[in-house]
Amino acid sequence: MTDVIERLVSDLEKMGIEYAFGFPGGRVIEFIEELSSSEITFVRARDEREASFMAEAYGRIHGKPAVLTGQGPWIGSTGAQGAMEAHFGSSPLLIITDASERGDYAPLSPYQQSRGDYGGMSLPKIFDSFTKEWWYANSGADAIRCTQLAYKHATAGRPGPTAVILDGSAVGADLPEDSIPQLWDPASQTRNWRSRPLKSDLDAAVSALETADRPVIIAGNGVHASGAHEELAAVAEAYDCAVTTSFLGKSTIAETHDLAGGVIGAFGQEGANQLVSDADVLLVVGCRLNPNDVNWGAPSFIRPEEQTIIHADIDSRNAGWVYPADVGLIGDAAESLRELVALGERTDDDASERATEAKASFEPNIDNVDELVPTTAVKAIESVVDEDTYVCSDAGNNRMWLFNYFKSKSPRTFFGPGGLGVMGWSAPAAVALALTTENDVVSVSGDGGFAMTMTAVETAVELDVAPTFLVLNDAALGSVRDFETQRGSIHGVRFNRIEYAETVKSFGANGVSITEPSELEPALEDAMASDVATVLDVRIEGEHDVFGDDGLQSSFYRSMSGGLHE
Repeated sequence: MTDVIERLVSDLEKMGIEYAFGFPGGRVIEFIEELSSSEITFVRARDEREASFMAEAYGRIHGKPAVLTGQGPWIGSTGAQGAMEAHFGSSPLLIITDASERGDYAPLSPYQQSRGDYGGMSLPKIFDSFTKEWWYANSGADAIRCTQLAYKHATAGRPGPTAVILDGSAVGADLPEDSIPQLWDPASQTRNWRSRPLKSDLDAAVSALETADRPVIIAGNGVHASGAHEELAAVAEAYDCAVTTSFLGKSTIAETHDLAGGVIGAFGQEGANQLVSDADVLLVVGCRLNPNDVNWGAPSFIRPEEQTIIHADIDSRNAGWVYPADVGLIGDAAESLRELVALGERTDDDASERATEAKASFEPNIDNVDELVPTTAVKAIESVVDEDTYVCSDAGNNRMWLFNYFKSKSPRTFFGPGGLGVMGWSAPAAVALALTTENDVVSVSGDGGFAMTMTAVETAVELDVAPTFLVLNDAALGSVRDFETQRGSIHGVRFNRIEYAETVKSFGANGVSITEPSELEPALEDAMASDVATVLDVRIEGEHDVFGDDGLQSSFYRSMSGGLHE
């Protein structure tokens, strides 16, 4: 007989799990105890939400899942936020939690019961809405088999979150030596294979690209998920294509590359949007073209009746989802792009000129700006970080300033919560990246988002990692406040300015309050050189409306009525 939890942790090690993020409680305490004697590093965050953001960020950067663990009711509530981001942002994540069902008392509505009996809550129903799949393990063999399946599904095809809910009878069980159905070696049982498109579809795509006059690529998060950054650049160079990206696709190509044209969307860059609109052939790679990406359907932006659309996606449901596609390349992004490079080329050489013109949108007019405004902060970050620095944005206006004015210097170095767009993501994500990589990490957030998860700074101190947390502090929920342009005064969007630099010192972190533009770059350089986590409290002057006449709305979005912000 083998202890189930012991076998479960052993299997996770064999699957290659390196980290588990969570908060102890319920029956997962036994799981966490077993982790402590394994090769898997358990990171206790300050709550389940922060743990879920850390686990999601780990999966996004490493391309394989971490474990998110904690007691069922809280993983299904506060901890759901990171799992939702993983679901909509295609990050692999493995949730292991419990049902808190209290054995034979489960049908009698005991405290925190969550397996779905009358009188309790139902974790299965909750997980239905934001996981790829979930499993309920009633026995020891179930616990092992379900965890193997959960890992396989989390990493198969389009990555995402999966969940295993452990019944108390599974947690405390012994595992018999012989089990029918058999239990297999976890490394063998969780193996996946990459898919690739049909030759006929590839030939059609090559023909369209080779004969194009103004081909443009729209690269999305699928390029990140596939690790297809080199293949993306190779296709752009082979067919002389300008490359634009969605928000989640930002840094799929270095934005300093000659062919990089910027970020599209309602609050993207005007130059990038014009590139897409002017194209005769569009190669869409790993991007679902959500309403924000396509300027809320502005008729003059993407025009299937005038433009040839090649849509490459790992899921055939996504190709041609929003706009009819002329060619669908169904398969892993890296495989599709690799085939395109091998099969053809285009000899024109005007794409770099078009991309360079589009990239003028990256440069705000900040001459003679003598006060702290978002653009000066963003350009200071760009000036200080190097090609190996990871930059994490948060939800809200900070990400709009960043994807308009911050040029990523190398692929896969910019990340933000664009799947669900959840506030508070950036600080815990930065801690996870600082812990699990050798790179410098800069978290950028507004004061609204930072206040939600600022205890992640204390976790950084405890773990002895030193990301830099830059807070654009304007004492407001900026993106909601800016709705006032359309709707008039909105209650609850302004609040007292918190002294974050002083607050985080009680966590053992460094804190610096910045009130002058000239202080920004030296403070960033010092923070990134420090071996202690540092919070830079940047006191933004005035209110900077992303919707106003001088805001960030694209001309295509301005032409629309309705949409998200009307």
